[in-house]
Amino acid sequence: MSLKLRPFWFYLIPLPLALAALFFGPSEQMGPDRVLSSMRLLFGGAASADETALARSILWEVRLPRILLAFLVGASLTVSGTALQALFRNPLVAPEILGLSSGAAFGAALALSLGFLPLQATAFAFGLLAVGLSYLLARGRKGVSILALILSGIIISGIFTAALTVVQFLTDPFKLQTIVHWTMGNLHNANWDKIRSAVIPMALGGIGLFLIRWRMNVIALGDEETRAVGLNPEREKVWILLPAALAASAAVAVAGIIGMVGLAFPHMVRMLVGPDNRKTVPVSLAFGGSFLLVVDTCSRTLASFEIPIGIFTTLIGGPFFIYLLKKSRFTMGEE
Repeated sequence: MSLKLRPFWFYLIPLPLALAALFFGPSEQMGPDRVLSSMRLLFGGAASADETALARSILWEVRLPRILLAFLVGASLTVSGTALQALFRNPLVAPEILGLSSGAAFGAALALSLGFLPLQATAFAFGLLAVGLSYLLARGRKGVSILALILSGIIISGIFTAALTVVQFLTDPFKLQTIVHWTMGNLHNANWDKIRSAVIPMALGGIGLFLIRWRMNVIALGDEETRAVGLNPEREKVWILLPAALAASAAVAVAGIIGMVGLAFPHMVRMLVGPDNRKTVPVSLAFGGSFLLVVDTCSRTLASFEIPIGIFTTLIGGPFFIYLLKKSRFTMGEE
């Protein structure tokens, strides 16, 4: 069932939400009145030296990069999930199925444990490595079958999960807490450097999937139908898999493992606008980014301490899937 809402309305949501999120935060010194006065600085308004320092330290250096990063991460994970579900022709597929999250988690744990490796770059590299290994393992003489790709992804994910456990077992107890916190997903260290390092692969992945969104409708029909319209199914799988892996790996590298975003959010998008990927891909970018922005705002304002955002998304995605399973009476792969 889908509500068939017009995609146009989803493109209007992000900006008002981002502006509203600026007013929320744990800092008691940055109430709504201070936010308004600080926003005047961004447009050249007059303000005192104290207001200028406060705006730069809290609004510009803390809240704004976090809001932007939350949107980018949500958009990247959601559009990647949308693309992979079309590629695998399976609504229960997410970027995690290819070992991406496990690989990135191992890379992050390795960087945190050793101390001399760059965290984001290592997590990003191992996330892509996991996807590449899954693809190579699944590749046979007749190409890559969807089932083989899923199974190889599960195998690679298991290997990296085991390697992550070894690193956690051997690492320093003080560093272990940091590793565990990273795997829960969080944006509390958001800054402009993280955005600059992640925005290029995120943009390449998102734009790439946007440009080939119509091909996802074809590949979702099956290999024979894809050949019938003059397309090479193996090549199309790579063209979908590569940008999806780029965007998702970059998102996991800067935010950790945020569960259910790449799995549940694409379902929500299809329920709202229908199954046509020409609509779901651009709407996934706007909806996923906006939804995660709201969730992140809640995670940093509802309690006196910050709750890992991965906990929030799992609490939202879990009941949502229970609702879907009950509604469709989906059991053991049969309706």
